[in-house]
Amino acid sequence: MILSEAIETYVRQRQACGFLFANGRKNLYSFCSRVGNREIDCVSSRDIQAFLDGPRTSRVTWRSKYGLLKSFFEFWCLQGSVSRIPMPSPRPPERRSFTPYIFTRAEIRSLLKATRNCQRLPVCEMDAATFRCLLLTLYGTGALVGEILNLRVGDINFKCRKIALSGNRVIEARTIPVCPDLVKELKTYAELKHRNKNTDQHFFYTKEGGHLTEAIVRVRFMNLRRIAAVERRDGAYYQPRMHDLRSTFAVHRITSWIKEQADLNRMLPALAAYMGISSLATTERYLALTPERYRKALRKLSPQRVHRHWRDDPTLMRFLNSL
Repeated sequence: MILSEAIETYVRQRQACGFLFANGRKNLYSFCSRVGNREIDCVSSRDIQAFLDGPRTSRVTWRSKYGLLKSFFEFWCLQGSVSRIPMPSPRPPERRSFTPYIFTRAEIRSLLKATRNCQRLPVCEMDAATFRCLLLTLYGTGALVGEILNLRVGDINFKCRKIALSGNRVIEARTIPVCPDLVKELKTYAELKHRNKNTDQHFFYTKEGGHLTEAIVRVRFMNLRRIAAVERRDGAYYQPRMHDLRSTFAVHRITSWIKEQADLNRMLPALAAYMGISSLATTERYLALTPERYRKALRKLSPQRVHRHWRDDPTLMRFLNSL
């Protein structure tokens, strides 16, 4: 059986199983064009390797095409049309080091400005005011997305300028102070959306009054990021995520302390407590994400490593309790 006939038969079989298989069909015929319409049993692993290693083939595309051809030849091997499966050795999995994206202040302004265009369609689950206030709260508190979505009206004390966060099994529950600017934004939003004063109602909700989920806001943020033209240009695999606002909050806070020549021995544990982080090592990772122009100052101000736990320092704990 020649290769083109084998491909057409295989495509019909996959489509009969309920798969559209348009992309698979395209790649298989591209493979046929590359190696020639020869007998299927004459295809060698070298032919497959040459096709997979073609120009402009990304790591993800390589693995996708490898899986497609492997399934194709396994099918015909079971049918008896090929004596062996001529697949080359797969590429070893590559270890990736993940680095959070740190938004610039200009990018955050662009995201906030783009919420109006992003949420103008009737199919959008939340309005622009909700989305904008949600992003401001994430950036202004460094909280997890789930913590902010679970906020109730009664969790925000406008008079004392504090927010009670629920935490989760990893992040500690806590009550944090917030800046006057964020309190003003939250109060304006509350006056617009919560005139019934129901303290048990979710603070952020959909147009229909339902609970906003992480899946909803994650999809909307991806669209918002495209509208605002915010993207990574450092070759990293992942594009900026909404969760990266948490890392951005920490790095911008540390950067401000470096400018002010603050005592990071004292301020980093305060940042850890504010963000609900139980280990200071997690907070210290944000030091490496500070802009390069602050590294010299950072070396002078960075905390000296000690073997005892920071919670065992009574002076430091009194300082944290006074915040």
